[in-house]
Order: sequence, then structure tokens, then C-alpha cells
Amino acid sequence: MSMIREREVKGSGYKEEAIEYIEKHYPETAKEFQRLQFEQWALFCKKQMDYGPSNISMGTSLDTDDEKRLSLVGLIVRINDKIQRLINLVVKNNREAQNEPIVDAFKDLACYGIIAQIVKNGKWGK
Repeated sequence: MSMIREREVKGSGYKEEAIEYIEKHYPETAKEFQRLQFEQWALFCKKQMDYGPSNISMGTSLDTDDEKRLSLVGLIVRINDKIQRLINLVVKNNREAQNEPIVDAFKDLACYGIIAQIVKNGKWGK
């Protein structure tokens, strides 16, 4: 049984039949996706232990729409930094990174996308 099916997905709009279809027709892709999601979850937890929630909330309580907007703008800046790095390394110069591996930028982008949704849903730092 998949990790996704073991959790409740009420109200998400996802149908279990779509999950079953992908797991049946693309089992390696499905397992790798779930493995990477769990890896991302572990990375997120480790980073949050170091940073705490204030780096994303920009020192606010995220109680108002303006505070949430500020947080989302900060995330967009971080996302843009990662995208510009990838464009420079992969598209323009087609070379290996000198500092951290390119895959780290993809990992960060995946986490930032989820964090933005958590902020938008009013659940960040709670």
C-alpha cells in the first residue's frame, strides 16, 4: 500500500483510482516519487530545526493577509534565486555547479512550493 493511500486525502479532490492507475502502470515512477517526497520531508524537518518558522514568516505572526503576502513574496524571491541558478547552469552554460549540486536547487524548489501552500492555508508555524 502506498504512503499516500495510508493518509487521509479528504477534500483534496484526488481520486484513489488515479493513484492506483499510476502505481499499476508506472510502479517505479510511483515508488521513486514517494521516496523523494519522504526524503524532502526529512530535509524540511532538519532545516526547520535549524531555522525555525520565522525565516518564512519574516518575523510576523502571519495573522493578516499582508503578513502572508510578505511571506509569499519572500518565498518567490527564494524560488527565483533557485530558478536563475538553474537557468545559468543548465540552460545558458551547461556546466556542473561549483558549490552545491544542481539537484539541491530542485529539492529546494519542491520544498518552497509546499511551504508556500502551507503559508497560504494559514498553517505555517502552527
